[in-house]
Amino acid sequence: MYDQPRANPSLAAMTFDQMLERVRNEGAYPTRERARESVHTVLAALGRQVTGDERVDLAQRLPVEAALTLTAQIPDTEQLTGWGFIKDLASRTGATPATARWDTGAVLAVVSRLAGPDLLARILHQLPDGYVLLFGQAELRQPQPAT
Repeated sequence: MYDQPRANPSLAAMTFDQMLERVRNEGAYPTRERARESVHTVLAALGRQVTGDERVDLAQRLPVEAALTLTAQIPDTEQLTGWGFIKDLASRTGATPATARWDTGAVLAVVSRLAGPDLLARILHQLPDGYVLLFGQAELRQPQPAT
């Protein structure tokens, strides 16, 4: 006998309104409109960084409106580090780096739950240093030998 495929709980259907509510709670935003603004700006920025199968797979797991925001972006030819991502987002939106970091954390925490651990690992493997913390994950590094 063989195992039947099991549903991945991270792939549970979520509407865009449900996503906005989760981002609103995660970011402690006063309004849904503020959460919507953060979702669109952060996913547009992420869409400029994630490419290939990871981009396609992530879009499939997001609500349609969020997926369209992600995939409407043309990927940049040069990937940004996590800090570069925050600085770029701040300059594009006119926000401070602290606000851009807050918005990024609120949105990507929800995105990481939708992506699930396997896809999230693939996305993080593709991106340069600094994104692990942006997705709300612990960044574990191998100890470096003393020189």
